[in-house]
Amino acid sequence: MCAAVSPEWPSNGLDVARLIGEGWRPVPFSEVVLKIHGRCNLACDYCYVYEGADQTWRSRPRVMAPDVIAKTAARLGEHVRKHALTDVSVVLHGGEPLLAGRTAIASAVDRFRAALPASCDLEVTMQTNGVLLTDEMLAMLDDNDVGVAVSLDGDREGHDRHRRRADGRGSHADVMRGLNRLAASHRRLYRGLLCTVDLDNDPIRTYEALLETRPPRIDFLLPHGTWSTPPPRRPADGQGTPYADWLVPIFDRWYHAPHKETGVRLFEEILNLLLGGQSRSENIGLSPVAMVVVDTDGTLQQVDTLKAAYAGAPETGLTVFGNSFDDALTHPGVVARQIGVAALSQTCRTCAVRDICGGGAYAHRYREGEGYLNPSVYCPDLMALISHIGRTVQHDLALATAAPGR
Repeated sequence: MCAAVSPEWPSNGLDVARLIGEGWRPVPFSEVVLKIHGRCNLACDYCYVYEGADQTWRSRPRVMAPDVIAKTAARLGEHVRKHALTDVSVVLHGGEPLLAGRTAIASAVDRFRAALPASCDLEVTMQTNGVLLTDEMLAMLDDNDVGVAVSLDGDREGHDRHRRRADGRGSHADVMRGLNRLAASHRRLYRGLLCTVDLDNDPIRTYEALLETRPPRIDFLLPHGTWSTPPPRRPADGQGTPYADWLVPIFDRWYHAPHKETGVRLFEEILNLLLGGQSRSENIGLSPVAMVVVDTDGTLQQVDTLKAAYAGAPETGLTVFGNSFDDALTHPGVVARQIGVAALSQTCRTCAVRDICGGGAYAHRYREGEGYLNPSVYCPDLMALISHIGRTVQHDLALATAAPGR
């Protein structure tokens, strides 16, 4: 499949050859998102894959064929050796990756482990809706050391509002059955929960429902939207902060808990950046994004959340059969995710929280006719959340330094 021809930034306006001529070099890919199955057993109404602007999933294979898996593994091995990488990760994704079945998943993991040199550690994880986490499936994942993260949007009412089957039935009960199996008998595989923020759900009730299986981490995801198609109740040209107003009570509940109940990725990343650390998330901060997506047909893509922007937005025009991973490193969309401040709009470059926010999630910056050289559509929310966390930390640091004996 050819890459979408876009007159917008970064396809038009980012001079990659000049950057390389001036000495910039890309960061090698250390994460491969493998779309091992291209369909899903749920019909979530907010899904960026099936409900987004990009509908190319309809023309792609339902399942990733063994030759695509083998070639992708070989490409990763080639990339690891060329750049002397010491650790990489493969994320089994979809669609719903568990639809691929136990045999195909185990075979794929074997392929990737065999393709890498002994000098490189491989972490394999998956993002699943949890419905198919049977005892047999979990035993296979345990045997193959595959970490598992599960999508859960809170309690039954909150989860089932959007995460339903095609016939309208809710999925919460099935997800919880699988999640309880994971958290009890295969806890070493449990990587955490992914929760999409829904302003119609009570934030504290949602957070406390997520705590029930003692997840090691929770990742709150802002609904995908752009300046052209704003997220629910996010005023595109207004200064309201509905999403920060939803997240701040959770932060306060999490931060002031008498003991650590779980990690919350968004909050931890903001705290880490405020205290001078580096970002480990593609959605916050300015650290280079070193991730490539391989779809079921072997096409190399940028982060698949770009599907929320326009048809063909994630495409690079490259495939594992005709191109190395290095070929994708100089695609303008990949380069834009690695050059930090140089990829930010003028508004973001002069912002007081620039290095913390980092412009927000890349997909959320898109505006039709302009491209991605914009602040996040969530700009007011990000400013409010970061400012609240910053004030909280400053207050605690001031108390600590003023304590007797200091």
